Amino acid sequence: MKAWICLPMLVLLLAGCAGKTAYRDSCANQLGEAWRELDLAKAEGFAGTVSYSKALSLLTAAKTQQQFEAYEGCTSKAERARFYIRESRAGR
Repeated sequence: MKAWICLPMLVLLLAGCAGKTAYRDSCANQLGEAWRELDLAKAEGFAGTVSYSKALSLLTAAKTQQQFEAYEGCTSKAERARFYIRESRAGR
């Protein structure tokens, strides 16, 4: 009887762990690209713009989410940061 109770619990536990890795690669790739783009924007002299500051804040938050394995939020923030980096480089 205990086996019938433990088996579904084990399946749910494993399914929960598998869900945490869905956005792991995307998060890492987006963060890496965003940091490179941010460095380029800084080198080009756009470090003082509001968009640059927003991007930096979003990347910091994304990195924190990556550390806590919140990969979907990390990916979302990194994508938004890349948008602000593009805006910064465009002078907006």
